[in-house]
Amino acid sequence: MRALIFAAVIAVSGCSSMNPLDWTHKVEIQQGNYVTQDAVAKLKPGMTRSQVRFLLGTPLLTDAFHADRWDYKYSDIKQGKLDSSSDKLLTVYFKGDVLERVEGAAQPAPPAKQLDASMPAQEAKKP
Repeated sequence: MRALIFAAVIAVSGCSSMNPLDWTHKVEIQQGNYVTQDAVAKLKPGMTRSQVRFLLGTPLLTDAFHADRWDYKYSDIKQGKLDSSSDKLLTVYFKGDVLERVEGAAQPAPPAKQLDASMPAQEAKKP
């Protein structure tokens, strides 16, 4: 009986997060709005809320006490730890229904995908 209990304790301790030999896969978690500098550059004072929403997407945070402010927050967790270089907050301020100003930092534009030169070009369709 003791051997069975000892085996059960060993098996359960293998599931513990305190295990120094923890080789479990850590999921990369991206949360929030990935707002690029290119999108922010297109914002102009005087734009309507719907135009801003079209460019940046729906804000992650809207505050009932600050109806004239939208917060676009983004964070990235890699290997179970917050990547501080990707932790950004962009705040958009409105006056009524019109964009007044933008504060904060945006993400850099994602790198452009390069075409592989070894891939054949798509053939033109013949009628």
